[in-house]
Amino acid sequence: MHADEAAIDLSLVRRLLGAQFPQWADRPLARVDSAGTSNAMYRLGADMVVRLPRVAGAAGDVAKEHRWLPRLAPALPTAVPLPLGKGEPAAGYPFPWSVYSWLAGENPVVGRIAEPGLLAEDLAAFLAALHGVDPAGGPPSYRSEPLVARDAATRDALGALPGEVDAGAATAVWQAALRAPERSGPAVWIHADLQPGNLLTTGGRLGAVIDFGCLGVGDPAVDLIVAWYVLPAAGRRVLRAAVAADDAAWARGRGWALSVALMELRYYRDTNPRMAAIARHVLRELLAGDGVDAG
Repeated sequence: MHADEAAIDLSLVRRLLGAQFPQWADRPLARVDSAGTSNAMYRLGADMVVRLPRVAGAAGDVAKEHRWLPRLAPALPTAVPLPLGKGEPAAGYPFPWSVYSWLAGENPVVGRIAEPGLLAEDLAAFLAALHGVDPAGGPPSYRSEPLVARDAATRDALGALPGEVDAGAATAVWQAALRAPERSGPAVWIHADLQPGNLLTTGGRLGAVIDFGCLGVGDPAVDLIVAWYVLPAAGRRVLRAAVAADDAAWARGRGWALSVALMELRYYRDTNPRMAAIARHVLRELLAGDGVDAG
């Protein structure tokens, strides 16, 4: 365990609840299996979940989510977690933590989306609503930098994956993204991490969007990563048309998806098989050359 990581187990969560939220302490508590690495989650009774940052870098997201999610939720067509309680560091646990409403559903399984067109329409409706909320006072997103600021790190990640990624094809996608004009309009609210683990579906339709740790204002093209992280080619066509992404925005979205996937594959290939598998899937989709992704 690194110095900025926290050890979390069932006993710790029960102690924290008992001391700070005794009204909920006697509810059933069970760990939620997740491929995520920033937070640990424990289902609390039937309708709540305890979410505890594993690392210092995620601890700052707690205050942000408690401030902004209640303000954003009424404007969104899709359910999002609602903060019910904000915990403080205690019992040897060093970070603030949260109790949220529990949202039912299943993570979409990439490569096995039954109705990609319908899911794409749901995602487009969520994005249109989120991007349309007044951004006044919103903090910069975790991914608010221009793509050029990620150039060295992206190329470094690609260079660290010899034989795993078609370097020529990946470089072509990346260079096209860097050539694309930057967005001229103001920054908007973005989720910035629309990956399978942060979406919940019911009957194939989008039921909830979770984990707003990267939330903030930025380029809405960042949220287009969902086109490759979740949707097959047919769904990408529907999503692009529904959000009216022009060539520049689509190219930037491709660049974001490529950069994030390369860095995730490099970081997780030996430590988190599920995250690495998703990153490999994204890279295959981006570099398939089926014409759908052309800017």
